[in-house]
Amino acid sequence: MINNTIDILSYTKKELKALFQEIGEPAYRANQLFSWLHLKRVTTYDEMSNLPEKMRRWLRENAIFERPAVLRKQISKDGTEKYLLGFSDGNAVETVAMEYEHGVSLCISTQVGCRMGCAFCASTVNGLVRSLTASEMLMEVYESERQKGKKIDSVVLMGIGEPLDNLDAVVRFYEQITDEQGYGMKNRSVTVSTCGIAPKIYELADMHKQLTLSLSLHSAFSDKRSRIMPVNLKYPLPEVLEACKYYVNETGRRITFEYTVIHGTNDMDEDVNELVRIAGMMQSHVNVIPVNSAGRGNFSATRKDAEVFASKLNARGVNATVRRTLGEDISAACGQLRRETQQL
Repeated sequence: MINNTIDILSYTKKELKALFQEIGEPAYRANQLFSWLHLKRVTTYDEMSNLPEKMRRWLRENAIFERPAVLRKQISKDGTEKYLLGFSDGNAVETVAMEYEHGVSLCISTQVGCRMGCAFCASTVNGLVRSLTASEMLMEVYESERQKGKKIDSVVLMGIGEPLDNLDAVVRFYEQITDEQGYGMKNRSVTVSTCGIAPKIYELADMHKQLTLSLSLHSAFSDKRSRIMPVNLKYPLPEVLEACKYYVNETGRRITFEYTVIHGTNDMDEDVNELVRIAGMMQSHVNVIPVNSAGRGNFSATRKDAEVFASKLNARGVNATVRRTLGEDISAACGQLRRETQQL
């Protein structure tokens, strides 16, 4: 029976057509509603002027359509904007909009909190509360566009949470955001980051999506990786790398290895040598990042440390770049603003 728990923004066009058939509405109404939600991105049913009032009333009574509240907004001197978005259940997540020459890139969250326990990450400090729905992830994009006043050109699922721990909703989000009759983002403009849940990498590979998969590597040695990333105890690095190779072979897409440099921990010559070996196993790119001190460990690194590390990789034939640091003056690393708010 139809009731007011319908999460309408998460529905695909096919699902909307089935829903409207159930309530006696013609199928073309599904395309109209989809356009209002994802192309025109209105915020109320009343704005959907080509839908009959009877249908709009039915939607108001039966379908959830929530816009998150902007609890806090920070603007960096470099133009980066960070939003703390609050949902009706009292939970909040962070979204960061960064401007590059190629356009606006948005880093979004996929969960409220995280259960992966990585030692250098602020998102995991208080554990996992719940996963986000596809509609909540979409609203991160749509609300950020409204706040920024600019089209979002690319999305990185690298904020709070582990995306592959919420794979079904993440794939639904991907299909919605790339729909040509909706937001129309390019397939390869969506990046999904994972700490290395091997079975889910295989599952994603078998879907043959053309998104970019990014592995949070952070150490090329399995024993060292386990000390900073507990997930490695369940899915050891050799197993994760096999899954990554499978992903590359199935999709034809290269893997990005995210490598957070921690001075004196994972930036020695032995680390360079092993990372060169791993990068040579498959089509890959290494994104080097100086560690942020917001996590649970006493870690540090400068941008110079990251640049030196990347230069050693490049000298050995590895495609390595140092991530451009944006929003430092607003604590743009995901998880920090949420923690600060919780502590008030």
